[in-house]
Amino acid sequence: MKNVFMVLLIGFTILSKGEGQLAENFYISSCPNVELLVTQAVTNKFTQTITTGQATLRLFLHDCFVEGCDASIMISSPNGDAEKDAKENLSLPGDGFDTVIKAKAAVEAVCPGVVSCADILALATRDVIVLLGGPSFKVELGRKDGLTSKASNVEPNLPKPTFNLNQLNTIFSKNNLTQTDMIALSGAHTIGFSHCDQFTDRLYSSQVDPTLNPSYAQELMAGCPRNVDPAIVLALDPQTQFVFDNIYYQNLVNGKGLLSSDQVLFTDEASKSKVVEFANDGAKFFDAFVVAIKKLGRVGVKIGQDGEIRKDCSSFN
Repeated sequence: MKNVFMVLLIGFTILSKGEGQLAENFYISSCPNVELLVTQAVTNKFTQTITTGQATLRLFLHDCFVEGCDASIMISSPNGDAEKDAKENLSLPGDGFDTVIKAKAAVEAVCPGVVSCADILALATRDVIVLLGGPSFKVELGRKDGLTSKASNVEPNLPKPTFNLNQLNTIFSKNNLTQTDMIALSGAHTIGFSHCDQFTDRLYSSQVDPTLNPSYAQELMAGCPRNVDPAIVLALDPQTQFVFDNIYYQNLVNGKGLLSSDQVLFTDEASKSKVVEFANDGAKFFDAFVVAIKKLGRVGVKIGQDGEIRKDCSSFN
């Protein structure tokens, strides 16, 4: 009896941490068409706005790293102190938020009060990856929406563009992600853009960052001159910024990583071989990315009284 009790106690502990309770068929009875509804809404949005893909993927990554995958990034606070209000999140494109809102509305019309915003964001993220030419995969579902969203929680929990390999590994390992997971998730930079202030220190310090390809450095200087308008952005992958592929890693091999936290994956011997592997084999990158993003999707999952099913993704019930 004691052993049985211990097993039950261990099981309860795991569940209370938000691990292991997700299932691909979670809504099979309560909302069997949820994936179709979300896919239709996301596809409509994607065809209307070219930035929908990178905006939604970035939203998911920023959500999961702070408080876990609980749609806390979606909350709007009248006091301006929610996650989305943090300096690090002000550059998140509105198209990501709008994608989730539109998908939530489509689901609510058929299955009111059943599917969380957190699950809709996870499904929408998979859908935009596929629409961008990336891998398809089954999404584990069953998340509740979080009850906390604080701007002060953001800065300590997101990787910075200046991080070295050890710093990257440290912040990813907090979420049970390995170095290979980190390198694979960094491949999300195969799409999207970055503001000039995130990398111009590599151009205008005492010398140009020697890890930058010289011709690429000249291109960056042309696109982001000194005292540039802070709203100006450049593509993270200048070759195929709207295609989810492995060109990002080929760029790193050629000294064309936009952020120093990108380029360090190649310049550090401890991670270089994995970058080369992904650069040479897109299928291996896709496989590793799927493993990593599914692991990320389990981080900090809320269940029971720790969460809710929000009626409106932007506000607590």
